[in-house]
Amino acid sequence: MRHNFLYLLREVESKYSDIPALAFVGEKPITYLQLGRKVRALSSVLKKLNINPGDRVAILGTNSPHWGIAYLSIVITRSIVVPILPDFSEEEVTNVLKHSEAKALFVTNGLKQKVRTDLLPDLKCIINLESFNLDHCPKALYDENNLYDPEEEPAEDDVAAILYTSGTTGKSKGVMLTHKNICWTARQCLTIEPINTQYRMLSVLPLAHTYENTIGFVLPLIGGASVYYLPKKPTPQVLIPALTSVKPVAILSVPLIIEKIYNNRIKPAFYKNALIRILYKTTPGRKMLHRLAGKSLMKTFGGELKFFGIGGAKINSEVEKFLMEAQFPIAIGYGLTETSPLLAGSNPQNHRLQSTGFPLQGVTLKIHNPDANTGEGEIWAKGPNVMKGYYKEPGLTAEVLTPDGWFRTGDLGVFDKDGYLYIKGRSKNVIIGAGGENIYPEDIESILNNYPHVLESLVMEEDGKLIALVHLDTEAIRKKLEETSEEIRHFEAKIQEHLRHIHSDINTRISRNAQLQKIIHHVEPFHKTATQKIKRFLYSRGKNPPPQTT
Repeated sequence: MRHNFLYLLREVESKYSDIPALAFVGEKPITYLQLGRKVRALSSVLKKLNINPGDRVAILGTNSPHWGIAYLSIVITRSIVVPILPDFSEEEVTNVLKHSEAKALFVTNGLKQKVRTDLLPDLKCIINLESFNLDHCPKALYDENNLYDPEEEPAEDDVAAILYTSGTTGKSKGVMLTHKNICWTARQCLTIEPINTQYRMLSVLPLAHTYENTIGFVLPLIGGASVYYLPKKPTPQVLIPALTSVKPVAILSVPLIIEKIYNNRIKPAFYKNALIRILYKTTPGRKMLHRLAGKSLMKTFGGELKFFGIGGAKINSEVEKFLMEAQFPIAIGYGLTETSPLLAGSNPQNHRLQSTGFPLQGVTLKIHNPDANTGEGEIWAKGPNVMKGYYKEPGLTAEVLTPDGWFRTGDLGVFDKDGYLYIKGRSKNVIIGAGGENIYPEDIESILNNYPHVLESLVMEEDGKLIALVHLDTEAIRKKLEETSEEIRHFEAKIQEHLRHIHSDINTRISRNAQLQKIIHHVEPFHKTATQKIKRFLYSRGKNPPPQTT
């Protein structure tokens, strides 16, 4: 078996020719045979435009079948795809296109305004991602009868994609992933969950992110699954009918999505009257209520869900415990863009609370320089999924890749006696306490986020003391004031009273070394990455935007 995209495309065309492959929700899917023809027709256009092996071709667009067709058409011709996250700013889009020296760009109509052609001398042509019509480039008609079938397969070590992410540490880096990195990782995911032709997947995360790209696009192709895309942003008004229509067997998500559902819809029901509150305080009562809520949640998700993958950030432990007791089919994974992305994972059958499961088969993980008492240390990884390096950044590459092939993840973790991996936090986020102990801000934030009306929080160090920025659901607090006939002019006082209560209570629930000195109301939502992790670097001292307080 060869790990490159041309081999993969030929394989799936042959094995799954008449099986539905890609579609928008509510539309008829194209089959795998039709997918192959469309990919080859678009590859023919790229060849007419003199897009050669090694040339960079960017994609800036929302999820769609055409996004996947464009991606495959680029990589089977040995060119390099540069996926751009659709929520990148105009400046970020310009920087990515300039740094990658992209020769061509696929872009949707709604995102064209972010493309500054006057600042991009290397960009020779723009192709409409919705119609495959050409703009700002020589005429080369898209014709599904004009098919290009490359004679030469890409080498496994050829770079297939350069992925840029703003991440949580500031400067974007172009991660070079090879054909083998991506195709091998996708195949190995089958050892965790055997995706097959009976699987329908609903795609809700951006395809430009490695998580959705490898596991939500390439993996389903290998297994012959059908993938459905939302025509609009995944608001509840769009998502709920889509779930009913598709009845997905698998979904990939980030913690924030399911945490919002739990905090806004499920948790309040456990406190709606005195009898339920009393019942909920008992272990048998809690488990019974969780199981009933789980059945309702399954129905909301279409009733046929077998795999609800969660990755990109650490899930709140209270929410995770609810999902497990509700018998909701959650599975947790861990990885990074630099590892294509998966390093470890579980399925609903072997999931363990707060663990990311076992190392992916074929990947070696070790804890570097573990603490003698706790066993915690930095996670190092080695395997066919580790990136080739950062584009044009040999110095940065050398910082994370050791001479003998280990990738330093920057994450702190520990294995239990059964081989399950537990992530403790980012090494750059760890705060060293006065007694030299490690304080993990993510653990404190997990507790903070369980308080009523707390939407999200950020714990940081300021002048040697721990403080928390807390973003509250002010609309819910305002509504509660109105329902209790309290005057709205007491609103600000109510906010501060709520924060004082949280402050005093949380310090009784965390260690003495991790006591919070101050809790500040952060008025606006925090700036986040594509996987909904807060961009911590923006809130360090001296950075913009500064915390907004009341």
